[in-house]
Amino acid sequence: MNAALKLSQERFDAQLPPPVSESPQEIARAEWIYNAVEQLVQFGANVAFQGREHPAKTVTSHQFAMAVDEYVNGRLEDCEIVTASLGYLVIAAMSGRYDKAAAAELLGPSDHPLGKLGEIAQALIEPLADDALIAQAEDNEL
Repeated sequence: MNAALKLSQERFDAQLPPPVSESPQEIARAEWIYNAVEQLVQFGANVAFQGREHPAKTVTSHQFAMAVDEYVNGRLEDCEIVTASLGYLVIAAMSGRYDKAAAAELLGPSDHPLGKLGEIAQALIEPLADDALIAQAEDNEL
C-alpha cells in the first residue's frame, strides 16, 4: 500500500510546476508596476518619474482614460456588448448615480487584481518600469 501511495505522490509531484524564484529586481519591478497601476486606477493620479540625466516620463490620468475609451469603443465596435450598458452608464452618470454593472459589462471579465482597468493601466505602465527602477535607484543614492 505504501508503494502505491508513494508512486501516486511522485506522479502528482511531477505534475507541479517548478518553484518560482524571483530575484530582488523582479520583485521590485512587480511592486513598482502594481503601485503605479493602483495610482492610476484607484486614485486617478498621474504616474511620473525622472532619472538624473533623462527626460521625465509620465502616464497621465488622461492617457489612461483615453486607453479605456479606446478599449471600450473596440468592444462596442466588435459587438461584444449585447446590452444597453453604455446608455445605462450615461443615464446613471447624468442623474448623479453610478452603474457598476453597466461599467463591468463594458469592460468585460478580467483576472487582474484591479480588474480590466488594472489590465489597461498595466499595459501603459509596464514599458516604463525598468526606467522607473533606475530613477528610483538614483534617488536612493542621494
